[in-house]
Amino acid sequence: MATTTVPGPVTQQKLEELSEIQESGAVSLFVNYEQSLGNYMLDVDGNRFLDVYTQISSLPLGYNHPDLLALLDDPVNIKLFINRPALGTFPGHDWTDRLRSSLLQVAPTGLNNLCTMSCGSCSNENAYKAIYMWYRTKERGGRLEFTEEELQTCMVNQTPGCPTYTLLSFKGAFHGRTMGCLATTHSKAIHKIDIPSLDWPIADFPKYMYPLEEHTTHNEHEDNRCLEQVESLIHTYNKAGNTVAGIVIEPIQSEGGDNHASPQFFQRLQQLAKTTGTALLIDEVQTGGGPTGKMWCHEHFNLQEPPDIVTFSKKMLTGGYYCKKEFRPNQGYRIYNTWMGDPSKVVMLQEVIKVIERDNLLHMATQSGDVLFKGLRTLDQKFPQHINSVRGRGTFVAFDAGNTAKRDAIIGRLKLQGIHAGGCGDKSVRLRPSLIFQPHHAHIFVEKLETVLNTL
Repeated sequence: MATTTVPGPVTQQKLEELSEIQESGAVSLFVNYEQSLGNYMLDVDGNRFLDVYTQISSLPLGYNHPDLLALLDDPVNIKLFINRPALGTFPGHDWTDRLRSSLLQVAPTGLNNLCTMSCGSCSNENAYKAIYMWYRTKERGGRLEFTEEELQTCMVNQTPGCPTYTLLSFKGAFHGRTMGCLATTHSKAIHKIDIPSLDWPIADFPKYMYPLEEHTTHNEHEDNRCLEQVESLIHTYNKAGNTVAGIVIEPIQSEGGDNHASPQFFQRLQQLAKTTGTALLIDEVQTGGGPTGKMWCHEHFNLQEPPDIVTFSKKMLTGGYYCKKEFRPNQGYRIYNTWMGDPSKVVMLQEVIKVIERDNLLHMATQSGDVLFKGLRTLDQKFPQHINSVRGRGTFVAFDAGNTAKRDAIIGRLKLQGIHAGGCGDKSVRLRPSLIFQPHHAHIFVEKLETVLNTL
């Protein structure tokens, strides 16, 4: 239970101080990170929360995990943290080995090439560039040299140096807030308002009815309708000279409302990408790293072959993307920035992977997710006037309230019960616990949610 109002008086005072020097409308709580531990977050007012949101799905091992704290006992690691290298030009002597024992150790099957970045937005932004380069090289018949006309026109943002390529994305998608990513983000108007963007194709993402087993006909129709729209948009844009070079999609639309699509939808989407000559990028920034019970959510889909590109960040601690070899640029500096990621985050990821394997945490996510799902389905049936549409994979779980106001009330009252959850879409409550979230934590959440629902 919270011991003060939430936000409490100390948080409110600190928020006033912060607001004097920067915009802080998104700030929810000020956290006492020194005393937060495991699945529990402590705020500066002394309120203790079972955190099922974990920094927007970003803490694989919760707060202050002892195996990660022990990394600072190694002076080699301390020097690595201090001397942050410009990895694209001056990597350390052991950088390749560290990549092999971290990111490549858990790479999606068939994707043995990677590029590191610092965050999810820059991961997608540069993956988009990789798609354009791949497509243009394909159009050149594999020729790597540029014509003088291409070199000159690209400098003034004209064709053929800057081709009129597009990327197809989906309504409800979130891929980041940088300029290219924002053209494929369609989750909330506040992300996009006043920002110039690009006329790229946007398809419907399936809108399923729940429980799934009771609405198979409707949901299959949704798959068919959306896939037909994807194909039509690709042909329409291609015919107009705005070639669709790639399809960009989340395995579960997260910020947009935890919207799911079936394995069959993704299988057919991949086939459609192949037949139309477009790349398929699966954005696993939020779903990657184990919360669905598999390291990568798209592994649930039994795809015929690997996606062309898979982007990651959040629970992976560092950002970047995996890709097929043909999506690597053929010249230096084409995909580049000063940092190209952060080796300290890769050191942490090495340890996270060891803990995941040692403690069988992917299985834990499946077990805890089963408890959450069954508990929420029971509450769905008991309080149909308040919640519905329980859905999820592993602990990557969500449910809907009747409207935005009721969703916000549920999240607010959960805080008073000592639970920190998140919202997404117009009316969804989303759960994003750490990988050390156990079945007994799931039972606590369900119990506290029932208390809240009884008060609405």
